[in-house]
Amino acid sequence: MARQPLTPLPGAREGRDPARAIKRGPSRVPPEVVAANQRDRLYDALVHTVAAKGYANATVSDICRAAGVTRPAFYALFAGKDDALIATYRHGADLLFKIMEEAYRAEPGWREGTRAALRVMLQVLAELPAFATMAIVEIDAAGPHGRNERAQMLRRFDRFFAEAPRASDLPMPEELVETIVGGIYATVYRYVAAGRVEQLPELLPTLAYFTLVPFLGREEAALELDADQPPPSTPAKPAECRITP
Repeated sequence: MARQPLTPLPGAREGRDPARAIKRGPSRVPPEVVAANQRDRLYDALVHTVAAKGYANATVSDICRAAGVTRPAFYALFAGKDDALIATYRHGADLLFKIMEEAYRAEPGWREGTRAALRVMLQVLAELPAFATMAIVEIDAAGPHGRNERAQMLRRFDRFFAEAPRASDLPMPEELVETIVGGIYATVYRYVAAGRVEQLPELLPTLAYFTLVPFLGREEAALELDADQPPPSTPAKPAECRITP
């Protein structure tokens, strides 16, 4: 199944992308369309600014400048920098989960769907490093509000375990799922914080095994460790060496 383009996700474009520029002068563009355009540009600008400077050092003026949007227009859309970060985070999380769910539903079973959802999550974060930095690392800088948003986002992963085999037979299934999701997040966080975002897709076999083993058992889950490995190549035969007398 072909994955959706990443353009709608915050950080996939620059805030001043010329394709979204609204020409000055008399215009018949409805005000709500102008506001939506400015909001999207501010989403992108916030992601890139926060990823480059860190949330604590990024200012509203920096974000507005990167978006090509005035401060009055910014404050017409957001109450402040914290509000803009949370709105951008929510918007990006909604779009990411939509892509993950489509990948999950396109597969014939829970195991394949879970792996597909993990794969697309890692690929999206790897392809949008600024978004990954904002959503995984810098959201902590928003304080209790940001951490609460992150906690709510992590709970959304529960939906991928609703169809897991043997889920009802396992002890404390809610705590088990929370532990699995927390472990995945901690691993992704470590890679993003270390500037290794492009290496995230390499984590798929390990994270798939970690996710599946409580439900499928060690032997079947272990198949994930070799699922993406290329078959061993056949060593070339040494060339014959003929000695000419």
